[in-house]
Amino acid sequence: MAKKIAFKTLGCRLNQYETDTLISQFKKGGFEVVDYKEEADVYVVNTCTVTNKSDHKSRNTIQQGKRIKPDAVMLVTGCMANHRKDQLNANEQITYVVDNDRKSSIFSIVDAHFKGELVNPDEYEKDVFGFAVGEETIHTRSLLKIQDGCDNFCSFCIIPFVRGRAISRPVQEVLENARELIRIGYKELVITGVNIGRYDYEGILFEDLIEQILALPGDFRVRISSMEPEGFGEKLYSMLNHPKLSPHLHICLQSGSEAILLKMRRMYTARSFSEMVQSIRSVRPDMNLTTDIIVGFPGETDEDFQASLDRVKEMGFTHVHTFKYSKRDGTRAARAGDQVPEKVKSARSEEMRLLSEENKRAYRSSFIGKQQRLIIEKSGNAYSLGLGEHFVPVKVMGKKLPANSWQLVQIVGIESGDDPALIGELL
Repeated sequence: MAKKIAFKTLGCRLNQYETDTLISQFKKGGFEVVDYKEEADVYVVNTCTVTNKSDHKSRNTIQQGKRIKPDAVMLVTGCMANHRKDQLNANEQITYVVDNDRKSSIFSIVDAHFKGELVNPDEYEKDVFGFAVGEETIHTRSLLKIQDGCDNFCSFCIIPFVRGRAISRPVQEVLENARELIRIGYKELVITGVNIGRYDYEGILFEDLIEQILALPGDFRVRISSMEPEGFGEKLYSMLNHPKLSPHLHICLQSGSEAILLKMRRMYTARSFSEMVQSIRSVRPDMNLTTDIIVGFPGETDEDFQASLDRVKEMGFTHVHTFKYSKRDGTRAARAGDQVPEKVKSARSEEMRLLSEENKRAYRSSFIGKQQRLIIEKSGNAYSLGLGEHFVPVKVMGKKLPANSWQLVQIVGIESGDDPALIGELL
């Protein structure tokens, strides 16, 4: 009987990409992949440690798996496995702790375990790009990893310590991976990494790589995942209207206050960020722009927070992923004395959320009467759900359409609620 394995992924798209490829590898290896809430022989928790809340979720997830089947193999990987490695190794509930550098070896580690071999994860080779193409995953889109690590060392961020310094994947490896994904039948490739705008492999920069991916043959689209405001040269601006490039960008602002950006040790000013957004919109006025904002950073005043609200209004971000500042051991901001009370952080977070929802509804409503080319994500009898080229969800009512298929629709309405999908009719 096949061994059962369950995965739980927390945190960023890069973690999701790595889990997807592991799922495919275990399926090919004869394992049955089940939901994390079900009984399994192996539980793999791909953790996040970007905030204290992330650590708490990771610990709860580990305990959840052990409650379901106490004698199961519990393997913990991801950023918490780097940040809290000694603590996790001391946890008797955990069988193996595998750091990010060796995550691609998880199948080999589990396989060796069930063959009765003595396993020490730290003896496996380090390879942050050693993930096979995810042919059989739980998603209709595929992430395409081009880069790992970060050299920026922002004062609030622990990522350079748990993901390591920036490293770019060889160009030919990226292109071969992309070709294989297109051959398998993926309609959307999502470019991902830790700081993708800093991609630089032997003089080939981020915009050069995107140009080469877009030039590949096939009917597919490319979406650029979360990025820092870096990598925007004239070539990238010139590609914003390319028919294969999704008009959606998630660019991390973090704060609209010049004083707070300086304390964060960000590599730009609010003014230069605003000028970049104006340049993007001059080329592509309908660009769907989303962002990250940290509220309650040490020393953030009411005036600083208002500056963030003003920038979000001015730039028209259609979604704001709002983080309440969380102390991370070893970072400069954790040593700051002017910490903002939790109650104030919560109030500011709620105010930012409401503004984000207002922007989102206004932007999505602008598509009524226009056309969108969808990739169908979910198919049901009541409706099929797809994503338009602007990364906006669209429901086609009363139609059971094939998943991962292209569909052209006319937008005829919008739902109510906080995260409204558009309503489309087939053309």
